[in-house]
Amino acid sequence: MFDQQRLRENTAALGFTVVKPVRVTVLTVGSRGDVQPLVALGGGLKEAGHCVTVATHARFQTLVERNGLGFSPLEGNPRELLESQHGLAWLESGSNRLRAARHLLNLARPLVAGLVRDAFTACRAAEVIVFSGIGMAGYHVAEATGVPCLLAALAPASRSRYFPDIGAPTLPLGPAYNLATHLVAEQFAWQPLRRLVNEQRRALLGLAPLPLQGPYWTRRWRSMPVVNGYSPTLVPRPADWGGDREVTGYWFGAPDPAWSPPWELVDFLESGPAPVYVGFGSMPDRHPEELGRLVLEALRRARVRGVVSAGWAGLGPREVGDEVLVVEDIPHDWLFARMAAVVHHGGAGTTHAGLRAGLPSVIVPFFLDQPFWGRRVAQLGLGPAPIPRRHLSADLLAGAITAAVTDGGMSRQAAEAGAIIRAEAGVKAAVDVFQRQFASIGGRS
Repeated sequence: MFDQQRLRENTAALGFTVVKPVRVTVLTVGSRGDVQPLVALGGGLKEAGHCVTVATHARFQTLVERNGLGFSPLEGNPRELLESQHGLAWLESGSNRLRAARHLLNLARPLVAGLVRDAFTACRAAEVIVFSGIGMAGYHVAEATGVPCLLAALAPASRSRYFPDIGAPTLPLGPAYNLATHLVAEQFAWQPLRRLVNEQRRALLGLAPLPLQGPYWTRRWRSMPVVNGYSPTLVPRPADWGGDREVTGYWFGAPDPAWSPPWELVDFLESGPAPVYVGFGSMPDRHPEELGRLVLEALRRARVRGVVSAGWAGLGPREVGDEVLVVEDIPHDWLFARMAAVVHHGGAGTTHAGLRAGLPSVIVPFFLDQPFWGRRVAQLGLGPAPIPRRHLSADLLAGAITAAVTDGGMSRQAAEAGAIIRAEAGVKAAVDVFQRQFASIGGRS
């Protein structure tokens, strides 16, 4: 049974208007940057009185349960996948959609059946399914179970005539070009997986195969609400999106109250001027030692101190000197507030965390949406031009770091953007969208 008294207290305190509790399964796959914001969204739904289960990989079970949410496991270890030969090849595909699609198929083939099975189990009792952009199993399971679903996207995920698809270049060719890039991108995402997905729809879910064009042309997809968890400061909501396409701001989670910084880090920060952060998060690299030496040389040439996050790339040169500290997993909200600038891969979460701290960002994109965020940061004057990983050199990185820490206009722009992003209540806005979309559901125990 739902605790009705607690529900009333929460909805009154948070300003929500819908009072019917709903059983929600949030389905998200990928790295921590893909999972953590969906966990934050799940936490907001729980605070509004809903019963929330997060279905994701086992490595994130502690994160989910620490936020008081139910956990259901999904097949796959994202780190092992990305560090495999197919995973590294996928990362190195950059903006080449054909190569990326081929390597994605190689990654997905052994996982899809188990993922769909686990997703169906996790969603069996759900009244609403919330799924991430790369957690598409949620869409098919929602169709099989007959419950409504909500796409929770961390980058623009709907067609528009006002900007091109995130993987396409921005060209002055007008609305027709912009719309065409979305249509083409949909097919690049669908066609390599079409046969595999349709096999699992028939075998595991008892569903008819989707048409040649994929789900994007079906009435069910086009009527499905989408909530976009990024800042409208970075990508304003276009005028041709309907009322079921909302941009809420990024979904930041609450800090872990049990966490405290290691003394070595505190001592390093207090021993000199604010350093520059360098880290590539969940992006592994074929040549981690070479990349680590490149980073150290760039910091030396830029004449700045550095905090280097080892991450999945394994950045951790043996001899770093007194001006650089190598760390493991440090919460971005705590660390970035103490930096002079940030260098990272351009994932949606790290991009928003750096800008939320009011810092200029140097983005070294690897693939998928990362080049898009790098371009947006540069276009808005919040950082220098992005440097694709395949073009990265000590000279280029040193120049970008120098610009980030010395350009007064860039610093002012980043500080102004940070104030706006800190004022955005992305989780609450997304919960409000959920409440409006599914007001008529719920009430069953």
